[in-house]
Amino acid sequence: MTTALDLDFVRQQFPAFSEPSLEGQAFFENAGGSYMCQQVIDRFHTIFHERKLQPYYAFKASTDLGNEMDQAHQRMARYLNVPTDEVMFGPSTSQNTYVLAQALLARMSPGDGIIVSGQEHEANAGVWRRLTSHGMRVLVWEANPITGQLDLNTLAGLLDDRITMVAMTHCSNLVAEINPVRKVADMVHDANAILLVDGVSYCPHGLPDIDALGADIYLFSSYKTYGPHQGVMVIRKSAHAVLEPQSHYFNRDIPSKWMVPAGPDHVQIAAANGMLDYFDALDHHHGGTDDAMRPRRVETLFHQAERDNLRVLLDYLGNRNDLRLLGSNDPDNRAPTVSFTSSRLSATDIGQKLAAQNIMAGVGDFYAVRLLETMGVSPEDGAVRLSFVHYTSRDEINQAIAALDDIL
Repeated sequence: MTTALDLDFVRQQFPAFSEPSLEGQAFFENAGGSYMCQQVIDRFHTIFHERKLQPYYAFKASTDLGNEMDQAHQRMARYLNVPTDEVMFGPSTSQNTYVLAQALLARMSPGDGIIVSGQEHEANAGVWRRLTSHGMRVLVWEANPITGQLDLNTLAGLLDDRITMVAMTHCSNLVAEINPVRKVADMVHDANAILLVDGVSYCPHGLPDIDALGADIYLFSSYKTYGPHQGVMVIRKSAHAVLEPQSHYFNRDIPSKWMVPAGPDHVQIAAANGMLDYFDALDHHHGGTDDAMRPRRVETLFHQAERDNLRVLLDYLGNRNDLRLLGSNDPDNRAPTVSFTSSRLSATDIGQKLAAQNIMAGVGDFYAVRLLETMGVSPEDGAVRLSFVHYTSRDEINQAIAALDDIL
C-alpha cells in the first residue's frame, strides 16, 4: 500500500482535465462545487438510458434502480462508519437543515436553547437563528475576530440544562480550520444536548469516521465530493428523541424517508454510487483491499496530497505583508480552502485579474456573511478564495502563485 497519491491516475478519472475548453485553466473554486468524476457520469448514463423510471417494482429495470438506491445508502454508511439506517439523502444540505429545524421545533418548548457557532455558512446559521420567533433561545458561540477560531471555553460558558442542540461546522468554508469535533461532542453530550455538524467544507477532503467524531447529526453535499447534487444527512439514534418525523405519515418508520418530506430523487441517489466507485478504485489502485480500513486510507491519501500543496500556498501568502490570510497558517490543521484580502486591491479586482490569467478562483462572501463581519471584512467585496482538493497539481499551485505575484 502506497500513501503517495498517483495524480496521473486521479486526473484520468475526471473528464474536466481532458476537456479542450478547460485546457490551461486552473480550478480553484472547489469549495463551491468539485468536478464530477467519470464514475458518477457513467452511472447517470446507465440510469438515463436504461432505467429512468419508478424504482422497487417487480420488473427488472425498476428492481435494478431500487437496488442501486439501496446500495448508495449501504455503501455511504460504510464510508462514514455508521449503520445504513442512519443515512438519508435530501435535495441539498440547505434544505436538509430547514427540514431538521421543523423536526426540532416540534419537540422543543419556549425557553429551550440552541447554540450556533460564529463560523457557520448561512445554511447552518440562519435556519437556527429564526427559531427565536418561536420563543426559543439562540446563543452564538462567537468566533475570534482576529483568527476566526472557536474557543472551547466560550462554548462551555454557554451550555446549560435547557440547551437542546449545538450546531457547528467541521471546518469553515472561509477560515477552514478543522475543529475538534470529538471534544465538542463530549462537552455537548455531558450537557445532555445533541451536536449537529456541517461537514460540507470538510468532506471533499475525505469522508470522515462519524462514529469516531461523536456527532449526532452530520451533513454534507455530494456535489462537492465529486458526485451528484444531493445533500447527505446522517442522523444517529441519539438524535431521534428530539426530532419529529417530517415525512408522509406512512413513511415515518422507513429509515431512508422519515426525515425526507418529498419523494427521493431516484436518479441522483443511485448515481451517488459513482462517488464510492471512484473512492474504491482509488484505494485499489494504491494497493488497498476491500476491507474496513478502505475509507480511512482514502481520507489519508487526500489529506497528505493536499497538505503538501497547502504548505506551499500558505508560505507564499504568509510572506506578503499586503495580504491578510483569513484563518490559520498551519497546514496540518486546516483544509485547503484559502481565503485572503488585500490592503491594496479589492477582492473583485483580484478575482477578475486571476480569471484573465486562467485561474478560476472564488470571490465574495461565500454565504459566510456573519463571519466576515465578525472579522472586520466587508461582505460587499468579501474575500478571494483559492480552494483546492486532492486532484489539484503542484503546477496549478505554482500557476496561481505566479498569477498573484503578477497581480499584486
